[in-house]
Amino acid sequence: MSESMEKKLSQAMAELTAVQEAVAQAESELSQASATTRSRDRAVEVTVGPQGELTALKFPGNRHQNMTGPQLAASVLEAVQEGRAQMARRVMDVFEPLTRTSGGPTGLRGVDIDWDRAFGSALDGTDGGRRRSAARLHDEIHED
Repeated sequence: MSESMEKKLSQAMAELTAVQEAVAQAESELSQASATTRSRDRAVEVTVGPQGELTALKFPGNRHQNMTGPQLAASVLEAVQEGRAQMARRVMDVFEPLTRTSGGPTGLRGVDIDWDRAFGSALDGTDGGRRRSAARLHDEIHED
């Protein structure tokens, strides 16, 4: 193998190692993350874990006692959806640097993440157009 090829391979391996370390760091950071939200009527408070799972449900001030079943259900769903959306945005923010093209000499592309597939309805109407890092591929196709 030529010296130039060995150097490129070495650089690519170093970049791969850096990406693996960054992913491990992001996963570690998010493993203990949570989002706590309240419904607009303040009757329900939920805490959502890093994978969008419901980890706590509270009824502050006992406002729920004067609610009908459908009203309470709507408040719970609203608070859970907002918590899931907050966690999804946080995960996207943490992993966003990994979706960019490497600045290294090998020009490795960033990781492509389909946020729709990862979070589904948790992102409905909340992402401001950042849902899919693969959008850059779409842009590149149209430029050709």
